[in-house]
Amino acid sequence: MDSSGSAERAETFRWTDPRVGLAHLPRMSGLEFLSGMRDGTIPRPPMAALMNLALVAVESGRVEFECRPAEAHYNPLGVVHGGLACTLLDTVVGCAAHSTLAAGFGYTSIDLSVSYLRPITAHHGTLRAEGAVVKQGQRVIFAEGRILGPAGELLATATSSLLVIAAGAAPGTP
Repeated sequence: MDSSGSAERAETFRWTDPRVGLAHLPRMSGLEFLSGMRDGTIPRPPMAALMNLALVAVESGRVEFECRPAEAHYNPLGVVHGGLACTLLDTVVGCAAHSTLAAGFGYTSIDLSVSYLRPITAHHGTLRAEGAVVKQGQRVIFAEGRILGPAGELLATATSSLLVIAAGAAPGTP
């Protein structure tokens, strides 16, 4: 409870219409598109705003995001819901794969395997998540990701395989 006697809290967030960013997709490589997101010239997707995700580094085959978990992400046991960690890991492996693709290509996840190693709380502060391509293929890309706490402690890991597809073949792509 707070000083007024209420335990209720509220949080708001803002996002840009996702069509604004998607309009750039057909004419940009994955690396160019993600670099634009990192630099703020292409808006981040609504999910990134909701989950407090920020792209801070990108190069071909590798990305780094930061995430600041909040109390609003807690599950009934008083720790950050595993879905936040899973979403963060899915984001870094997918963006690592995307960073290797030419204009006109996209991807979709085939699978994602997550290992939760330590509980995460809002007290962790800013987390760092890294994604890297392990093997680049013409049809399938294999990638791995990890979430690190502020002191470098490993909190969760993931592996994923992603299907390379022509842009427009996946839902939401122009």
